[in-house]
Amino acid sequence: MNDVKIGTRGSKLALSQTQQITEKLTAVGGFTAQIVPVKTEGDVLTGPLSQMGGTGVFAARLRATLLDGGVDVAVHSLKDLPTAATPGLVIAAVPVRVDARDALCSRENLVLSELATGARVGTGSPRRAAQLLSIRPDLVIVDIRGNVETRLGRVPGLAGNVDAPVVEGKSGDLDAVVLAAAGLSRIGRLDAVSEFLDPDVMLPAPGQGALALECRSEDAQLTNVLGQALAALDDHDTRLAVTAERALLARLEAGCSAPVGAFAFRKGSMLYLESVVCSLDGVHSLRLKRATDGLTTVGATLLGIELAEELLAGGVADFADLAGSAK
Repeated sequence: MNDVKIGTRGSKLALSQTQQITEKLTAVGGFTAQIVPVKTEGDVLTGPLSQMGGTGVFAARLRATLLDGGVDVAVHSLKDLPTAATPGLVIAAVPVRVDARDALCSRENLVLSELATGARVGTGSPRRAAQLLSIRPDLVIVDIRGNVETRLGRVPGLAGNVDAPVVEGKSGDLDAVVLAAAGLSRIGRLDAVSEFLDPDVMLPAPGQGALALECRSEDAQLTNVLGQALAALDDHDTRLAVTAERALLARLEAGCSAPVGAFAFRKGSMLYLESVVCSLDGVHSLRLKRATDGLTTVGATLLGIELAEELLAGGVADFADLAGSAK
């Protein structure tokens, strides 16, 4: 067969994680592959992500390229993938999830409790901002964009790549930034982490730490080599967990301006899901958890929907902008 074209965003992180996936796919499938960087709307537009259409700005162009035949597989960070399905496409594989936690990267290696009153902490995520403020209302949250190295460069002593883009007046101006541990790991920058924020402190974004390998529906069939290779990379427990998280997010119909954290995991014969919905200022929040012994995608989906219904019944729509509350 011809080279399989693997589509990805062009950032260092995206290319790194796609290279790792490509090596596994080709080893399993016995074919050769070519990585094709695709510039997405999220890579071109500027300003807060919450004002740019949310997570979909990183996925739409990749999906269009996939449908047009420009690539055969698209590698997404699952947290950047909208919950709505795209006709003609299927998530053929969700590989084993890596660390789903958020990570604090600070000057002088301080942990969250040690940051000075009024410390300036950068994040582009309303979810992270709200949970930070619920713990430390004295912090000043600064909205930031850019790749991982650029964000790290906002904290004195953490700029590890001299070639990273620097915005004038926005280098070394923050006391800390919060980033996904998975992304830092994939580009070899765990050295910058001052503290891993466990889920009991900060719940991650639905799908955080996981990748989604998307392809055209016909290519996912187990009757062809690509479909077989993709199926071999699919991890059942990871798929169950992210299915529950994304079902919750879909039922809430939460846009990226609604701070929603969710984390699911399998332990023994049970699948556990915990979620939090916050107000943007962190003053109000509701955190709930449920479990199911239905270890199927249907069972995981129902778990997510049921927990979302509990959150809505608990009044989260009173302090968070959730379209799902209108149903």
